[in-house]
Amino acid sequence: MLALRLARGTHPLVLTRRLLVAAAAAGVGFLLLCTLGYAVGHPERSSTSALRLLWCVLPLAATVQFAVAVARTDPSTRPRPGLSAVGLGPARLTAIAAASTAVACTLGSVVALLFYLHLRGDITGLPFDGAAAELLAADQPIPLAAALTLLAVLPVVAATAAGLALRPRTAPAPPEGAETTTPSGLPWGVALVAIGLAIETYAARGGAGSGLPLPGRFDGNPAGVLAGWVLTAAGLALAGPGLAHGCGRLLQAVRPGATRLLAGRVLMDEARRIGRPLGVVSAVLSGTFAAASVYDADTGSDAFGPLTGLGAALILACTTATLLTAALESRQGRAHTTEALLRIGAPPTVLRTAALLRAGALLAVFLPLTWAVAELAALPLTG
Repeated sequence: MLALRLARGTHPLVLTRRLLVAAAAAGVGFLLLCTLGYAVGHPERSSTSALRLLWCVLPLAATVQFAVAVARTDPSTRPRPGLSAVGLGPARLTAIAAASTAVACTLGSVVALLFYLHLRGDITGLPFDGAAAELLAADQPIPLAAALTLLAVLPVVAATAAGLALRPRTAPAPPEGAETTTPSGLPWGVALVAIGLAIETYAARGGAGSGLPLPGRFDGNPAGVLAGWVLTAAGLALAGPGLAHGCGRLLQAVRPGATRLLAGRVLMDEARRIGRPLGVVSAVLSGTFAAASVYDADTGSDAFGPLTGLGAALILACTTATLLTAALESRQGRAHTTEALLRIGAPPTVLRTAALLRAGALLAVFLPLTWAVAELAALPLTG
C-alpha cells in the first residue's frame, strides 16, 4: 500500500517510466502466452515448444534490465533526511522499490492476458474479436495454472533483481587522491567476442540440418551459430565498461585542456554505470544488422514472423530505454558536482561542450565496433 501511495504522488515522468516498464512486461507476457498456445495446439512438438519458450528469455532479460534501471532512478527509493525516523531506512526503501517494480510488471502481465484472450475470442464485445484464433489455438482450452505461472515469472524476477541491485551496501571509501581504476571486464569481453565469432564460423561451415525454430518464421539456423551470437553479445556487454573507460582516457590524452579533462574524468568515473547498457545496445544492434543482412539477402522479409518482430522490437526498445535511463541516472549522480562548478564560475558552455565530447567519443568507438561485429557475424552465413 505504501508503494501505491508513493506512486500516486510521484512526478509524471517517473510514472511514464513505470508505464513503459508495464508496456514491456505486457509484450513479454504476450510472447509467453503465445508460446503456451503453440504448445497446446501442437502437443506432438514438445521440443519445438521448449525452444520457443527458451527464445522468450531474451526479451524477458531485456525487460528485467529496463525495470531495474527504472527502479534505480526512482526518486522515492533514495534515502532522504527524516525517512529513517519514521521507519523508512535503506532496507525498507529497497523493499518499496522491489514492490513498485512487481506492481508495474504485474499490471503488464494482466494486460497481456486480457489481450491474449481477446485475440483468441474468449473475450468479446471489442474490435478484432478472435482475430488470431487459429494462431493462438482457440479450439483448445488454456491451462490456467501454466498461464499464470508464466505470467508470474517476470514480476518475480524483476522485483528480485531490483531488490538485489538497490540493496544497502557498505563499501570502503577510496583513498584520497586515488585515480579511477580500469574496469576489469575488457579482456574477458574481447575473449568472449572472439570465441563467439569462431563458434559461429565453425557452425556455419559444419552443417545445416540442425535448425532451431524461433517464434514466427525466423528459423533454420544451426544451433552453434545462435550460440556464437549469444557469446558475442555477452562479450560486448562485458567489454562495455572497459571501452567507456578507455574513451575517457583517450579524451585526456596529449595535453588536455580544462574541457577535455573534465569530459574524460567524468566518463572514466561513469564507465561502469553507462558502459554496460551501452555494450548491450551495441550487441543488440550488431545482432539486428547481421540478421537483417543475412535473411534479407537469402529469404526476404518473410523470414521475420510477427512474433519474431515483436520480440526483436522489445529487445531493441528495452535496451535503448535502459541506456537512456542510465544516462539520466549518471546526470542525477553528478548534479552536486555540476552545481559546484557553476558556483565557482565555470561557464555553462564548458559543461555542454564536455557532454558533447563524451557523446562523441563513445559514438566514435562503439559505432565502428558495432558495424565490425555485425559484418563478422554475418560473413560466415553470407559467404
